[in-house]
Amino acid sequence: MTDLIQGSAARGVSSASGKRERLIDGARQVFHAQGVESTTLADIANAADVPVGNVYYYFKSKDDLVQAVIAEHADEIQARLAALEHHRTPKARLKAFIRMLTDERELAARYGCPQGSLCSELDKRDDELSRSCAQLIRLPIDWAEQQLRAMGRRDARELAVALIASYQGIALLTNTFRDPGLMAGEGRRLERWVDSLG
Repeated sequence: MTDLIQGSAARGVSSASGKRERLIDGARQVFHAQGVESTTLADIANAADVPVGNVYYYFKSKDDLVQAVIAEHADEIQARLAALEHHRTPKARLKAFIRMLTDERELAARYGCPQGSLCSELDKRDDELSRSCAQLIRLPIDWAEQQLRAMGRRDARELAVALIASYQGIALLTNTFRDPGLMAGEGRRLERWVDSLG
């Protein structure tokens, strides 16, 4: 898990960041590596380099921290999708999206898809967190549907669901077999699929 936690510097989160932000980032990493239910507040505080007693200053409960992690994931997804808008055509944006996902194949091989894993775990709970987490899958589906509609596809919603389902499925297989090559191969197939849509 150490390499996952050290990845925070690559995402721009430094030890000088505010404690609340460090706790959210630490929670994201530890939840991804070992799951929500297996994670203690002490694990999160350790990953964030924050005294465990400070956690309750920022979050009333572990569930509040999970909700903050979901919101942080949603913000990141929206920002990453917005960054794809510089591509001139919807087809180019979709292919760039696929490459963006497959660029994370090493991490997926180790721990699975961060959003998919979180949603899968929280779905076992029938509460506000499970409903809130669904947006992490809905956001890329809605975005892909917009791109496919712009390509003139009447079946845009079905194709968008198929695209995200394919990614989530290959993320699961990549993690199960610890083989990033599976995701790389599926990424190439999906790019050809996008080309075939006209």
